[in-house]
Amino acid sequence: MNNLRKRTALFFEGNGEYRKTGHYIDIFLISLIMINVIAIVLESVVSLAQQYKYEFLILELVSVSIFAIEYLLRLWSCVERAEYKSLDCGNFQRRLKYLLSPLALIDLMAILPTLLMMFITFDLRFLRVLRLLRVFKLTRYSRAMQLLLQSFRDESSSLLAAFFIMAVVLILASCGIYLIEHDIQPDKFGSIPAAMWWAMATLTTVGYGDVVPVTPLGRFFGGVITLLSMGMVAIPTGLLASSFSEQLRKRRIMFSDAVHEYLHDGELDGKLDDVQLEHLENLRCKLGLSKQEANKAIKSQLSARTKNLYCRHCGERQD
Repeated sequence: MNNLRKRTALFFEGNGEYRKTGHYIDIFLISLIMINVIAIVLESVVSLAQQYKYEFLILELVSVSIFAIEYLLRLWSCVERAEYKSLDCGNFQRRLKYLLSPLALIDLMAILPTLLMMFITFDLRFLRVLRLLRVFKLTRYSRAMQLLLQSFRDESSSLLAAFFIMAVVLILASCGIYLIEHDIQPDKFGSIPAAMWWAMATLTTVGYGDVVPVTPLGRFFGGVITLLSMGMVAIPTGLLASSFSEQLRKRRIMFSDAVHEYLHDGELDGKLDDVQLEHLENLRCKLGLSKQEANKAIKSQLSARTKNLYCRHCGERQD
């Protein structure tokens, strides 16, 4: 049983001898998710929903069945994954920890709306929106989405600080424009909450133009808020961009360190055997690096290893 569970974990993670099979499964699930998203969008067209009612229903049932089987198998086999197997607790606690992980919650969201539909009557429009959340399952297979989520986690405190500052500026801008424009435009700036619409559109540099100040002081104040908003919006954008770049750099360094370690433990001729190459390929897939990036790291480490083997003055091999 444990051997079957371990093979199932490797199967879904696409490691070792199951890498190609796991890759094909990923392609199948990605295609199924995209088909579901397209079907949900088309189902919002009343004529199509009535004409292909049974086809949409069959696709929904088949998709939910596949997603549910995937979810249960991942839950059953997660205790064999390295990050959970190393935990000093029982299998129940390990599975509970997996259930609360972001990717597991996304998998649950993919099947929960249809399951709830069997017991609770939903507004079809609301149900359709919930089913569209399946697109987030692509996070499991998208390197860019994984990097973005990791960037959000790493910069969570900085982002919270930036949004707190933006909230304070939003309130100040709403209060200021309310005091200036309230008497002139009571229908548009009748209260501070009503003025927040203008402040939000201005601070985000959207500027819909449906609500604008008309007094000279109000226009001057609006110009100041517009200039201030350029810097405010750039703060979270800059944080995410730098963190995204840092995540890529860390993954490349991690792969380069693994290559360096294999070369250091190997023979002095600086060659990698088949087992080491297999481990590096698994690590490349896990880190989401392209083959070009991996080959570049290997060549760089091999080149550095070769230079260290020979004296730069006489060219003789060093022992």
